[in-house]
Parts: sequence; structure tokens; C-alpha cells
Amino acid sequence: MAEPLKPDANFKHIVRIANVDIPGTKQIRWALTNIKGLGINFADSICAVAKVSGTTKAGHLSDEQQATIDSLVTDPAKAGIPVWMFNHRKDPETGQMVHLITGNLTFTQDNDIKRLKKIKSYRGIRHMQGLPVRGQRTRSNFRKSKGKVVGVVKKKATPGAAAAKDEKKSGKEKK
Repeated sequence: MAEPLKPDANFKHIVRIANVDIPGTKQIRWALTNIKGLGINFADSICAVAKVSGTTKAGHLSDEQQATIDSLVTDPAKAGIPVWMFNHRKDPETGQMVHLITGNLTFTQDNDIKRLKKIKSYRGIRHMQGLPVRGQRTRSNFRKSKGKVVGVVKKKATPGAAAAKDEKKSGKEKK
């Protein structure tokens, strides 16, 4: 069970970072994952650069620490976070390495998919057809675009063939 919170005058139940409400009862490393585009590893690196313990509850952060974390989340390149952690490297239009969050991430992903469809790349065609894009097999999964599962159906015997089989059996018994 979680330990009960001590009554504290400085405790904030909701912390606002990158225009997202974060619950103050969560550890800061897990609370940052509520922001779309931030995972646990990126949140850990932000805590390390901001010199904040990842286990600190988000509601116990000071205003300076909140401001530092907010600036790191919005522009991690200035803080020295390595570019291999960014989620949008080598932008096709600008060539920059950026880390996108919240609405910008969704908008950019949609535009990337539209671009792939427009140039009719293999990935774009797979997106258009509603099939898996990254090479997964489609025999048993992804049935929603193919229809119901079709099992093995036994062939129905014709009436003439059944009568012929009976005659052969009865002929063998007579001998």
C-alpha cells in the first residue's frame, strides 16, 4: 500500500508541466510519463539533468525545480540530453533533431503518414490498405481488415460416390 501523505502546507495536488496537469501524489519520474511523448527513460534523464531525485513526489517540488523540469521538457537539446533519446530525429523538412510532445507529436506523426501515402512508399501503401507496416505476418493476426477467420471445411461427399463405396465394401465381404 502507498504510504499516506503527510499534511504539508507546500504540497501541491496538481503540478503543471508543459501545459499538462500532473498528479502531485506520483513520483516525478512516473508523473512525467503522463505527458504524451515522454517515456520512463526520458523522464529519468530529465530528473538527472535537473538534479531532482526521481522518487520525489511531484507535489513536493519547489517552484524552481518545476520551472527547470518544464524548460527541460520543452527544449531538451539545450540541456545536453543526447539526441539519440529524441523521438523525431532527422526531420524530412528541416533535418533537425527534435523531441516532440503533446499535440505537436500527434500533428507531426499524422503529417509523416500523409507524406508516406502521398509518395506511395511501401509503408504508405500498407497504411492505406490498413495492413501492418513493420513486417509482421498477417496469416493469423490483423484479421479485422481481412474478415472472419476461415477454418478448414470438409468436402461434402456426393451421393453417387457414397453408394459406390458401399458396393465396394459389400463386394469385399462376399468374397
